[in-house]
Amino acid sequence: MKAASERRAVVGMLGASLLLAGCGRSWKLDSQDIAAKKSIPPLEFALADADTGKIVTQAAFRGKIVMLYFGYTNCPNVCPMTLSDTARMFQMIGKPAEDIRFLFVTVDPRRDSLALLKKYTALFGSPNIIGLRGGEAALHEVASRYHAGYSVDPSPDPAKYTVTHTAAIYVFNRRGKPEFIIAGLASEHPDLKGIAKDLAHLAATGTV
Repeated sequence: MKAASERRAVVGMLGASLLLAGCGRSWKLDSQDIAAKKSIPPLEFALADADTGKIVTQAAFRGKIVMLYFGYTNCPNVCPMTLSDTARMFQMIGKPAEDIRFLFVTVDPRRDSLALLKKYTALFGSPNIIGLRGGEAALHEVASRYHAGYSVDPSPDPAKYTVTHTAAIYVFNRRGKPEFIIAGLASEHPDLKGIAKDLAHLAATGTV
């Protein structure tokens, strides 16, 4: 029940982002995906890669399909479920998934070191899931760019340290242009096959 409750809560946080999403498209997206060609800007960021420790930008992922997600390693339910579901979808997609990258941007850099991010993303068994970390200013800049809401209320008491964040996944084509927003992974019954089909189509054709 707790997991279902948290899924419903984070779905509610998507409101502003999803209201901005466009509706025109040629490919019929799954009902849990929302067209976003005109509602969000192109992929752009400068953050530290948990695997290498070096600052990377969107240029490092040019030529790949990019899934951009904001979360944190202490997230009790939604983040691990989202990453687990994503790894499952990569398996469904098969070889074309080699051209997809899931970028996990921590909204809790106080606690999420690069070493912890690297260890956390490795838990899901896919080398295409990559942890990214930035300071407060860099995080705020990239989150604001995509209207991704988050808040952190630190406390010396771990039980009182609270973090909230949007559950949207922003999907970009090989040129870094926005294509659609995945909202369904935060639902109680995500349509993994349908979402995977949209990702596979994007990988095969370059657009939806």
